[in-house]
Amino acid sequence: MKFHHTFLVMASSIAISGCASITKDSNQPIRVETYNQQNSMVEDVTCTARNERGEWTTKTPGSLVVHRSGQNLEVRCQKQNSATGFATLVSRANGGMWGNILFGGGIGAIIDHNKGTAYSYPDWVKVILGDNLVFDRKNNVDNQIMTGQAASGELLKKIDADKQKEAEEAKKLAAETPLAPQPQQAAAPAEVK
Repeated sequence: MKFHHTFLVMASSIAISGCASITKDSNQPIRVETYNQQNSMVEDVTCTARNERGEWTTKTPGSLVVHRSGQNLEVRCQKQNSATGFATLVSRANGGMWGNILFGGGIGAIIDHNKGTAYSYPDWVKVILGDNLVFDRKNNVDNQIMTGQAASGELLKKIDADKQKEAEEAKKLAAETPLAPQPQQAAAPAEVK
């Protein structure tokens, strides 16, 4: 019986650790730096980021604390007498989402999807004034500034198709995974004669 109790505690701990709403905050800091076309840093640029959950503003170099979402984050950086820089930060499912699917079934994944905690954006981006760039979380390296790719309709379609494929794989995996491990029932007590 003691082994059974220990197993349940360990299994519960693993399931909870996979939950993005426990391991990830609904907000995420994103460091933003702005540069000109000659690759020199430009300071005091106003950058505004927007997704369906809100809008946030910072002066560069600086950080935005945005609400996580499955939707991409659109960033616009502008300064008087300078060209405007545009950036699309691509959101991707984070490890908490996959932990939910593998250890907790689809229920936690649905909750975290709806709250946005299942997703992350790139952590640190280099916006070039005068350019329109795409920064895909899939290419994020911790503690390194990310340089974007030139935005094009073709690139954005490819990213959307890739995200759709990930979502379909997650749904398939969630459907194949039981909701939660079922504890074994104890045998009925023996009748005393």
